[in-house]
Amino acid sequence: MNALRITLMVLLVLTSLLLVPLVLLHKGRGGGLSDMFGGGITSNAASSGVAERNLNRITVGVAVVWAVMIVLLGLVERVSQ
Repeated sequence: MNALRITLMVLLVLTSLLLVPLVLLHKGRGGGLSDMFGGGITSNAASSGVAERNLNRITVGVAVVWAVMIVLLGLVERVSQ
């Protein structure tokens, strides 16, 4: 059970570290922090619709894996008590 817990914790840390830049790579939708740092000045021709959709899919996939790791880690902790 200890090896499973360590594996889940490592996967949780890796997905957490991957999720942060994936969320930050998303295009700002206006009025938020992205406009404060110059995100509103960039042209719309710079971003591709396909790239944005792929980024969305990857981000959602990593977020689902992150959530599953949290649930599994909670179940492992509950069973080991």
